[in-house]
Amino acid sequence: MIVKNKLIINEMSLEEKASFMSGKDFWTTMNIEKHGIPSMFLADGPHGLRKQAAAADQLGLNASIPSTCFPTSATVANSWDVELAEKLGTYLGKEAAHLKVNVLLGPGTNIKRNPLCGRNFEYFSEDPYLAGKLSAAYVRGIQSIGVSACLKHYAANNQELRRMVVDSIVDERTLREIYLKPFEIGIKEGKLKTIMSSYNMVNGTHANENIHLMRSILRDEWKFNGLVVTDWGGSNDRVKGLIAGNSLEMPTTGGQTNKEIINAVKSGQIEESVLDENLDRLLTLAYDTDQALKN
Repeated sequence: MIVKNKLIINEMSLEEKASFMSGKDFWTTMNIEKHGIPSMFLADGPHGLRKQAAAADQLGLNASIPSTCFPTSATVANSWDVELAEKLGTYLGKEAAHLKVNVLLGPGTNIKRNPLCGRNFEYFSEDPYLAGKLSAAYVRGIQSIGVSACLKHYAANNQELRRMVVDSIVDERTLREIYLKPFEIGIKEGKLKTIMSSYNMVNGTHANENIHLMRSILRDEWKFNGLVVTDWGGSNDRVKGLIAGNSLEMPTTGGQTNKEIINAVKSGQIEESVLDENLDRLLTLAYDTDQALKN
């Protein structure tokens, strides 16, 4: 892999590099002024931005800055209108830029496989082709403004019950034809910049450290060169996640997992080049989206 930000990365200490692998706080990433590295703000979406004005909380109890309430993904999918979806995404991107949001955490493109799933309203369809086409449209619209969309939750994350520990057991054909197809279409046709890993395990391995999902399919087959971010609190083993290419852990861990990464490099468990590769993707996204917020 070609490291785009090699000059800056070479100036950074191991401790500084590791500090970028998790958030600065609940919604923002690390920044270092002396290296000219800006912080990114990530906000929930995509039915409207949820950027909290004061202290952030996971339940969304504190007040948010007013934003447009768009129709849910479930409603938009009923239109089968790709042009409408892209137009809606464009307005979401404009609001994100206006509110200084670098990454809009959406759309959700998981498959609806049970009507009892508590987040079905966030997802498009039980049909992978329709979900993929609308996902790509949202992504194109949002990213046309210069900010980043974030497809979620990768992958096979189709229930809320015990979502942090459930193991999705799925054969390869079903995985690819149904559960991965919306992500593949969204990535390839939308030129996606960011993707979010899911909480669950897939065939016995947590999604964010699953080499088959994260490297063999996402990176090698689909040629995705963007950033992978965990779902909030969705990291199991930080070093294994890093090896799989899961660059950013959110939210902040207070420096705890930074120490794990530093120790792993010093002990030879991972090469520092693995850290550099993940950092490079994060810096590329930070610089690209920061420019959009300045326009």
